[in-house]
Amino acid sequence: MESSMPTSLQTLVNEIKEEMFSTSSSTNSIDVYSFVSPSAYDTAWLAMIPDPEQRDCPVFKGCLDWVLDNQRDEGFWGEDQYTIDTLLATLACMVVLKTWNVGDKNIKKGLEFIHANMEMLLIKVKQEGYPRWFSIVFPGIVELSQAKGLENVFPDELKGEVLEVFFHRQRILDMEELVDKYNYPPLLSYLEALPSTYDIDQEDIVTHLNESDGSLFQSPSATACAYMATGNQKCMDYLVSLVQRCGHGVPSMYPMDEELIKLCMVNQIQRLGLSEHFNEEIENILSEVYSMYETQESPTTKVELAPAKIYKDALAFRLLRMQGYNVTPWTFCWFLLHEDVVSHIEENFEVFTSAMYNVYRATDLMFSGEYELEEARSFSRKLLEKSLTLKNINDNIVMLTNFQRLIEHELALPWIARLSHLDHRKWIEENKVHSLWIGKASSYRLSCLQNDKLMRLAVENYEFRQSVYGNELEELKRWSKEWGLSEMGFGREKTTYCYFAIAASISLPHNSPIRMLVAKSAILITVADDFYDMEGSMNELQRLTGAVQRWDGKGLSGHGKIIFNALDHFVRDIAVKHLHLQGSDITNDLQDIWHETFATWLTEARWSKSGYIPSKDEYLEIGMKSIGTHTLVLPASCFLSPSLSHKVFKPAQYETITKLLMIMARLLNDIQSYQKEQEDGKMNIVLLHLKENPEAGIEGSITNVKEILDEKKKEFLEHILMDGFNDLPKSCKHLHLSCLMVFQMFFNSGNRYDSNIDLLQDIMNAIYTPLEYRNSKPLKTLPSIQSVLKNEKLIVSARFDQNFKHHGSTTFTISQHFVPKTTKSGSGCPKVFIPLRLGFCNI
Repeated sequence: MESSMPTSLQTLVNEIKEEMFSTSSSTNSIDVYSFVSPSAYDTAWLAMIPDPEQRDCPVFKGCLDWVLDNQRDEGFWGEDQYTIDTLLATLACMVVLKTWNVGDKNIKKGLEFIHANMEMLLIKVKQEGYPRWFSIVFPGIVELSQAKGLENVFPDELKGEVLEVFFHRQRILDMEELVDKYNYPPLLSYLEALPSTYDIDQEDIVTHLNESDGSLFQSPSATACAYMATGNQKCMDYLVSLVQRCGHGVPSMYPMDEELIKLCMVNQIQRLGLSEHFNEEIENILSEVYSMYETQESPTTKVELAPAKIYKDALAFRLLRMQGYNVTPWTFCWFLLHEDVVSHIEENFEVFTSAMYNVYRATDLMFSGEYELEEARSFSRKLLEKSLTLKNINDNIVMLTNFQRLIEHELALPWIARLSHLDHRKWIEENKVHSLWIGKASSYRLSCLQNDKLMRLAVENYEFRQSVYGNELEELKRWSKEWGLSEMGFGREKTTYCYFAIAASISLPHNSPIRMLVAKSAILITVADDFYDMEGSMNELQRLTGAVQRWDGKGLSGHGKIIFNALDHFVRDIAVKHLHLQGSDITNDLQDIWHETFATWLTEARWSKSGYIPSKDEYLEIGMKSIGTHTLVLPASCFLSPSLSHKVFKPAQYETITKLLMIMARLLNDIQSYQKEQEDGKMNIVLLHLKENPEAGIEGSITNVKEILDEKKKEFLEHILMDGFNDLPKSCKHLHLSCLMVFQMFFNSGNRYDSNIDLLQDIMNAIYTPLEYRNSKPLKTLPSIQSVLKNEKLIVSARFDQNFKHHGSTTFTISQHFVPKTTKSGSGCPKVFIPLRLGFCNI
């Protein structure tokens, strides 16, 4: 099936490239500030500055106009009406409008919002614990609103809660110096919010202005206040430069670490599933960052600045290593060498939560012998687990709405056990907060989502992929039924599972035939393997194996004939396609690799039926081939790279990367299937280790296999990500990685492949269920749940709840009642009940 990218997607891609990335390759310029959301709070402070020549007008009238034009329909200013950040921004914007006697309607709407939400916001922040920045800024903006004549801002019943925040501020003012080394950012960076009774003279302010840019701790709001207090020209020069660079809606910090923003841009694009559209831009950014890391000396930083440094270095390491750059772990593990920094992190772990999140993710890409990464992983995991016990992350970090869920997900499910398509969905749905950071309020946020077009592209790209996947799955079901593979009457029928796994694991082009090739291979492997394991007699198995060796199905009957005919047609079909596309005939190579796989199944069947117990080495030699991963990835690799056609199929020449994949897939399967195979009288690597080492016990044997697997993964990742280990192009190596991720997903903590229900929700999310995002457009047609799952031996009846509520698009609940479908052999599956919520658009 051909599915070229829709014009609307391509148009969005072009617009984003024009806005975010320079079209001039000579300058390679990136407008990093287009990716950072404006701060309504700081913009309001710039708008408060009077023009020295016209005191009744603001010097930055454009900032005042921005405030007038950027109030939300609900009456607030800021990003999210349910955060205390918004409360402060709304008060500041109302103050500036009152200052210039404009926007009466805006002020009225703002008051209505505050009256409707103040109690909820104050109670919430009280329960979670008052952050330092809130305790300083909130009383200051309250005092300013009263001084400007804003009346009835707070209901009388909330005066107690407001007064409590004032008490918190006073404790901070009593305990801290104006600028000290123990608190960052220092009190002086909150100049605009400090009370008039606080003793600050002009010399204190001017002394701490930044020598290079004239700012007060890079804070637009504090610098605006500093200018109004001192008239210092350097402050004004800074503010003018800020507006010229960023426009009339200014960010909460300026200048920013532009390299960090670029890294966040790359991270955001990748996690939204949009890398394929920005490959050149990503490479340019990472090449520039790599050059910087190559030349930098041993990192040193002030303890109070360590969160930003660690955050940036860990993010850079992961992005660079994933791109194939040779970077040492010490580029971000440097903090482990500094006892004072380690102690500071442990004592102030809540401030380092985002940094430790990045450290933990960076350690996913660990190679053999990188013990510093093992130490960093253990250290960061301990602190992340500790952060999950907090109600709120205070001081410099404001918890993202869903940050704790992201941490829990990261700790609970290894990166290598997650499928990229579903990870993209999670990132789109979880990231509904638009700012990279809030300056003094929150220095380090997880992502930057200022560019609404980028989010729109992510949503449309995901839903277009869903439509492609849905159509391809229907085509695959027809193929499976046509060749009799979906109704064999024994074993597992996993048409949907096989397609879902390959489609969700790697972002192949929209019209890639690789998905169908790998999915059909997986279906044939599953059906044939089950025939050898549970259905065929030795006579039938020998005849089928011989037929595959000769590639001649004469004399076959029953299930053996069905399997061979489907395989023969499949091999001929892909050989013809390869000849047409790549110009070489790989028929014999395909036949050889399939015969090798069938021969290993026959060997295992003989072992099982005779009671023969192989050695571990003998078992692995057969088992690494019988698992079939090379049969999946090598034919597909020939379509990704024509030069591989006659090399990759030769057993003696299998690349180390392929052999590692084969072994790891077998080990993953065996760890989760030893109980079933023990009951069936079969051997696997766990049971063989137990037999040779009875003193280890079953848990010790499992641990031994996991340790072998863990070391193989590290070696495998190095072969995947680094050059010099093999001649495979990056696309083929990534296909190997995706195959491992599929097996890790199936067998991470159980045997999900053999379950009839474990993956149903994931399949729905990957292919059918519309995204839950505010700009998302629900699918135009409701998918047939019965058609989705009927091939998994489940009959589905949908019961429609007519008492639904309308929320922009029709929404209802489908209660799915799964009823066992009796197979030819009389087997069935358990009766289960799963509610799913699906969006549905009126047609």
